[in-house]
Amino acid sequence: MARPAETRIGKDWINWIVRATRYDHHLSAGAPIYASVNRHARPTSAQMDFHEGIEVGIVLRGDQQRHYENWTMDITRGDVWLCAMWEPHGWRVVSPNTKNVVLIFRPEFLGEQRLGDASWLSLFAMPPRERPRVSDARLRKTVLGIGAELAEEIAGKRDGWLTAVRLSLLQLLFALGRDWRPPAGGGNRAGVRTTNLSRIMPALSLLHDRKPRPVSLSDAAAACGLSRPRFGIIFRQTMGASFGRFSMRARLAFAAHELLTTDLAAEAIARQAGFVDGSHFHRTFVKHYSCTPRAYRERGASDIHSET
Repeated sequence: MARPAETRIGKDWINWIVRATRYDHHLSAGAPIYASVNRHARPTSAQMDFHEGIEVGIVLRGDQQRHYENWTMDITRGDVWLCAMWEPHGWRVVSPNTKNVVLIFRPEFLGEQRLGDASWLSLFAMPPRERPRVSDARLRKTVLGIGAELAEEIAGKRDGWLTAVRLSLLQLLFALGRDWRPPAGGGNRAGVRTTNLSRIMPALSLLHDRKPRPVSLSDAAAACGLSRPRFGIIFRQTMGASFGRFSMRARLAFAAHELLTTDLAAEAIARQAGFVDGSHFHRTFVKHYSCTPRAYRERGASDIHSET
C-alpha cells in the first residue's frame, strides 16, 4: 500500500491551531499513561491538541488527517501517528465510523528500553515528517494486530493490563523503527540515548511540578546533579531538543490553554508563564503558533473540544 500522502499547509496552520485545548490526562509518576479507544460516528471539524505526554495513535478503522506545524498527512486503517511532548498537533476525522487507539504517556512508562540498537525516543526526536510511517502491507498487518490487542486490553483492564500495554507499545515502536532510515543529516536520531533518561527525569518532573512557573537551566541541571554544560548535552541526547526549547514549548502550551479557558488578560497570562512582558509573549506566541494570542482566543474559544 502506498505511503500516506502528506501536504504542506503553510499559513493554513492558523485554521487548526486556533481551535485548541490542552489535555493533561492526569499524567503523573503514579499514572504515567492515558490509554483510550476513541470512536467517531461521523466526520469532525478540525481540532487541536497538545499535552505533556508523548502520544502514539493507531487508526483501526476509517480515514482522518493529522496536522503539524507546517504540513499535514492523510492516514487510514493501519496507519500510526507519533507526537512528541508538548508538541502542538491537529486532527480531523474524514470518514464516518472511525476508530483509534490513543496512548499518551510520560517517558518513564517505557524507561530506558531500547529498540534493537536504537533508543525508542529517537522516533520522536526527529521532525514530524521524518518520523517512521507505515509504508507496506506487511507492516500494516502487524500494526493492526497490535492495535487490536491494545484495544482489548484497554477495554478490559484486567490485572496486568498496563504491563500488556507497555509490551505492545514497545512491539509497535520496534516494528516502526526496525527498517526505518531517516533522511541523511535529519534530526538528532544518532545521538538520542535512552540510557540517560533516568539522569534527566528530575528535570522533566520539575517542569511538570512547577507549571506554569519557568524552570531555569541551572535549576534543571541542579535537580539532576549535573553541571549546566553536561546537563545540556545529556538532555539534548535524550530528548532530541535543547532544554530551553523544550521548556518554552511547555510554557506556551500552558499559555494557550489559559487563553481558551480563562478570561485573564494576555499580559497576566504572560507573567504566569514566565515571559518578560506582554510584548515578549506576543512575539514568541506568533513565532510558534503562527497567530496572535488574541486571534487564538477569539477563534478558538467558541470551538473547544474535549476528545483527543
